[in-house]
Amino acid sequence: MRSSSRYLWWLFIVTVALSCGKENNGGGTIPPPVTPPAVTTFTNPLLSSGPDPWVIKKDSFYYYTHTLGNRIGLWRTKKMSDLKNAPTFTVWLAPPTGSYSHNVWAPELHYINNKWYIYFAADDGNNPNHRMYVIENTSADPIAGTWVFKGKVADSNADKWAIDGSVFDLNGQLYFIWSGWQGDTDGRQDIYIAPMADPVTVSGNRVLLSSPSNDWEKFGGPTFVNEGPEALKNASGRLFITYSASGCWTDNYCLGLLSLKPGGNPLSSADWTKNATPVFTQNAASMAYGPGHNSFFKSLDGTEDWILYHANSSSGQGCGDVRNPRMQQFTWNADGTPNFGSPVKINTSIQKPSGE
Repeated sequence: MRSSSRYLWWLFIVTVALSCGKENNGGGTIPPPVTPPAVTTFTNPLLSSGPDPWVIKKDSFYYYTHTLGNRIGLWRTKKMSDLKNAPTFTVWLAPPTGSYSHNVWAPELHYINNKWYIYFAADDGNNPNHRMYVIENTSADPIAGTWVFKGKVADSNADKWAIDGSVFDLNGQLYFIWSGWQGDTDGRQDIYIAPMADPVTVSGNRVLLSSPSNDWEKFGGPTFVNEGPEALKNASGRLFITYSASGCWTDNYCLGLLSLKPGGNPLSSADWTKNATPVFTQNAASMAYGPGHNSFFKSLDGTEDWILYHANSSSGQGCGDVRNPRMQQFTWNADGTPNFGSPVKINTSIQKPSGE
C-alpha cells in the first residue's frame, strides 16, 4: 500500500507540473515561438577588403574573387548579399620565383566551352614586366579539380606591359581586352582589344580602343590611366565596355564608357564612341572615394542587373587593400545605355538582389 501511495502521489505531482508548464501567469496557453521576419536588405561594403572585385554566376552559385597579391582565391555563395559568410578557397599559389611570381592582380574567372579559366596579371617583382597569364580547370566545379597553368596571353607582335585582362564573346567570336602600354616605358595606360583563337590564344594584332584623353581621365599624373575594361551587353545585345580612368591612387578614379555602334566591328576603333563624361564617380557623402574596377552580374532570378565595384571609405586612401567591394543595382536609359547612378552610402540598407 505504501508503494501504491507513493506512485499515486508522484503521478499527481507530474500531472500538476505539466499542466502548469502549459500556462502562463495569466492562466492562458503560452503561444508558439514567433519566427523573426526574413532579412530583406544588406549594407555595403560586402567585405572589409577586396580590391579589383570580380564575380560570375554558374548554376546556383556565385563565384567571387579579388586581388590577393600572391595567390588566387575563390569565394562561393548562393547569395551575393551574404558574401561575408561565404567560404574561401585558395585555388592557385604563385611560385616563389619567375615571371609570374609576384604582384598577382585582378584575377577573373570565366566559364568557356565547358572549362574554367582564370586570367590574371603578374610579374617577377619588377612592374615593367607585368603580363597577362591564364590557368585552366576542366572540372565542372572550379573549387574542385586541378588548375593547370596555360601560359602568357599576349599579342605576339606586341608583347608589352599588360594588366586587367578580360574576355568576352560576341557572335561566337572571343575577344581579349586589357590595359597596356604602347611602348616599354610607363607614362600612359591604354585599353586594347584583340581576337582570340581559343580561350588561351590571342590570334591577331592588338587594336587601341581608348587612351586617357579627357581631363577626368588624367588625375594623378604623370601617368595617365585607362584600365580595368569590362564588357557589358544590354537586352538587345548591344556591346559596351566600362573602364576605370585616372590613377587609382586618387579619389578621382572613376568609370568611363565605350559604346560599340550597332552592328559595328569590335576590332575597328572607329566603331567605338567614348562618353564625354564619366558614368560613375566618387561621392563623398556616401563615403565612396575612387569607385572603379567593376564587374557585372544578374540577380539570382535573372531579372535585375547589378554592378560590383571597389571604393575607399575615406579620402586619400589610394590603391591599398582598404579598397572594399560594394554592389548596387543599375538600370538602363531609353537609348539602351547603362545608368549606374551614384554610389550608395555605406552602412545604408539596400534591398537584396531579387530572388535572394
